[in-house]
Amino acid sequence: MLSKKSVFAIVLLLALLAGCAGAPVRPVLQEDLSIPSGEIEENQFTGIRYPFNVSVPPTWKMTTQFPDFLQEFGYYKPSSTDKEQTELYIFNPLTQSSVQIDFTPANPRLVASQEVMEALVGMGASSLKDEWEEEGVRVETGPTEAVILKGVQYAAKKYVTYTIKGVKREQGWIYGFTEPYQIFVLYLILEKEGTNDRQDIRKILDSFVVLQKK
Repeated sequence: MLSKKSVFAIVLLLALLAGCAGAPVRPVLQEDLSIPSGEIEENQFTGIRYPFNVSVPPTWKMTTQFPDFLQEFGYYKPSSTDKEQTELYIFNPLTQSSVQIDFTPANPRLVASQEVMEALVGMGASSLKDEWEEEGVRVETGPTEAVILKGVQYAAKKYVTYTIKGVKREQGWIYGFTEPYQIFVLYLILEKEGTNDRQDIRKILDSFVVLQKK
């Protein structure tokens, strides 16, 4: 339900609320889409456009191209003209649980903090909750949590749970910051008997690392 455009609208709003009208604290960076996102070798992704690595369990898949089945869950396929592009899509082909990893250059005036990251995830959860409840779906909101990601200065997580067609879903957001990047991890778990997607996603996040440029 929450599109990537909605995510960046939330980021922009928060940036304004956080007082980004002050003096720049970092140079303006532009995302160079002519640089490939990265290389996938077996279960390992090595970033090229942005310096991060991540690995996945053997039953999961990775791709730098939008998987069409995500449209069934309210995600929008980015166009080639979008200024920001998702770096990596990760999914379990058996259950369609998924993880999306986005990087974007941070606003040059954004003063990042743990509080800012926690506000971002709260806004993301509230937006999705409002959308589903307008359609009569009961939504429960999880707590806001600090998250440790390797090489990331600040990160926070929040999620909501709801049931569609008898299948319980957990949809969550992890927003992070490490100079000079903002990081967005969007995940969706479809709970199905006999699966371990929640544990698998935890392993994926444990393997995630942002590398310092040499």
